[in-house]
Amino acid sequence: MSKRIVTCEMEVTLDVIGGKWKPLILYILIEEGTKRFGELKSFISHVSQKTLTSQLRQLEGDKLILRVIYPTVPPKVEYSITAKGKTLYPILEAMCRWGEENSDEYEFIKKLCE
Repeated sequence: MSKRIVTCEMEVTLDVIGGKWKPLILYILIEEGTKRFGELKSFISHVSQKTLTSQLRQLEGDKLILRVIYPTVPPKVEYSITAKGKTLYPILEAMCRWGEENSDEYEFIKKLCE
């Protein structure tokens, strides 16, 4: 596997958590524990199935989440956070705090950050 070329250290972080839904997916899995696809979709109601699938695959590829497929009919798939994924918690918490402090023009459907 060849290494990706980046400009600086921040680009590494943006590469793995960049995207509209990746930080939410990671935060949900850290805070709420293992979830199935439908459960994640219900937490993030505005995401399309295609986009959620894509973001989950990218996070799995970066070893931030683990995908387990159970051989049942219909197949059962669960997603959980990895040890590497948990190391992003301080960044995600900082994003939550910033959002809470600067949310005057927003109305929340759900509050994940408590």
